[in-house]
Amino acid sequence: MKILIQNGRVMDPATGRDELADIAIAAGRIIAIGNVAPDFQPNRTIDASGCVVAPGLVDLAVRLREPGQEHAGMLESEMAAAVAGGVTSLVCPPDTEPVLDEPGLVDMLKFRAEKLHQSRVFPLGALTRGLKGEVLTEMAELTESGCIGFGQAEVPILNTQVLQRALQYAATFGYTVWLRPQDAWLGKGVAASGPLATRLGLSGVPASAETIALHTLFELMRGVKGPGPGARVHLCRISSAAGLALVRQAKAEGLPVTCDVSVHNLHLTDVDIGYYDSRLRLQPPVRQQRDRDALRAGLADGTIDALVSDHNPVDSDAKTLPFAEAEPGATAVELLLGLACRWAQQEGLGLMQALAVLTEGPQRVLGASLGTLQASVGRLAVGGVADLVVFDPNASHRVRAEALRSQGKHTPFDGHELPVTVRATLVAGQVAHTSSLAHA
Repeated sequence: MKILIQNGRVMDPATGRDELADIAIAAGRIIAIGNVAPDFQPNRTIDASGCVVAPGLVDLAVRLREPGQEHAGMLESEMAAAVAGGVTSLVCPPDTEPVLDEPGLVDMLKFRAEKLHQSRVFPLGALTRGLKGEVLTEMAELTESGCIGFGQAEVPILNTQVLQRALQYAATFGYTVWLRPQDAWLGKGVAASGPLATRLGLSGVPASAETIALHTLFELMRGVKGPGPGARVHLCRISSAAGLALVRQAKAEGLPVTCDVSVHNLHLTDVDIGYYDSRLRLQPPVRQQRDRDALRAGLADGTIDALVSDHNPVDSDAKTLPFAEAEPGATAVELLLGLACRWAQQEGLGLMQALAVLTEGPQRVLGASLGTLQASVGRLAVGGVADLVVFDPNASHRVRAEALRSQGKHTPFDGHELPVTVRATLVAGQVAHTSSLAHA
């Protein structure tokens, strides 16, 4: 299939490219950006007038809910939601049912995903068997099956010695450990500790639940040696100003650490819980305004490497319950681009920086684990795979939960106005999503 994208504003944070140019695609790859050969005969032409053509978005936190939780989401529905949001590459955590701790399970997931010809799926393998925090998995075998790193999802490791051994093993073989920093005992609440949680009678999660876990992790990292700089760690969904300050110090010290923040913690605070709105039942919980403001600044100054959707669809039976009993999670992958652009507008930043935290930043986190795709994912390059998103930066639209492609319809952003609209998404040179609908 040969495709020509015409008249678009081509933007790529990885190279700094920002120009009006046509893009020619053939055999799943970009063969020209500008200076398209006169004899190029496309099978399909996409008119991108007034639109931005950018690298396909990379989302580092998307639960597909399959296998084992099909009542909340299916591969078909969640990957359709991803491409509708312009996401062409996504990382899925290992807390499926069964847990992704065996190569056969990873092979099955990747095979099912590849048959759909939509977003690229990069699985995280379980760091410990069954996520029980006791015995390390066979990381080498899981890597051969396609895992790009190893994590515990929402399950903390209680045994510090097990975590130390995991870091030592990962450092030796060049693997990346993905962890959400949260103390197992202090992190059992349902809302951020503070006046609002106290007033509502909700059990709290103090910021120290995050900082204690970070102190422990960084101390272990300092003691772990390997053939390179040490164990690479990616911190998932930093939520507090105090935690961000520790990450900033660790980076300044030279520890090989990266981190991300979710769209929920970037835009919302505990006040948004209102009168026990279970759509705000999230992990990590949204915190006070000072935390949100610090996270927004940290994303702008590069301390935070990537913005993630933390897409975690939940079915109505599990969500429409009293706040403390509701299952944590929200649908967000379709909203990622719009929420990134809204953050950039509110902070007085340019569109290029909004795209950078969804493309260049996540690509840098994934790095060498992408293998042969490293030079293509999250960037536009002649000869690279044709993963692109075409969006209208001037077509705002209002979020309607019932219209989301995801099987999960619960989002705290229902009714919010987002400043951009995705018009087309291409994966490996194939059109995976198109929309010509006008949005008011």
